[in-house]
Amino acid sequence: MDKKAKKRLDVINKKLSQLRQNLAGVRQQADEPDEITNLEKEIAKLEAEAVELRKS
Repeated sequence: MDKKAKKRLDVINKKLSQLRQNLAGVRQQADEPDEITNLEKEIAKLEAEAVELRKS
């Protein structure tokens, strides 16, 4: 894994952490149901990208 991939993986991990916290908060309030699905989709997308980076 090169430096660029490692840096991107670090960024993804930080963003995933923040998104998971946001998702937990949104689930507690549940004002907008669309927001939950949007956050889940974004988390899934970033997790897939992280898996691809780890494979390389």
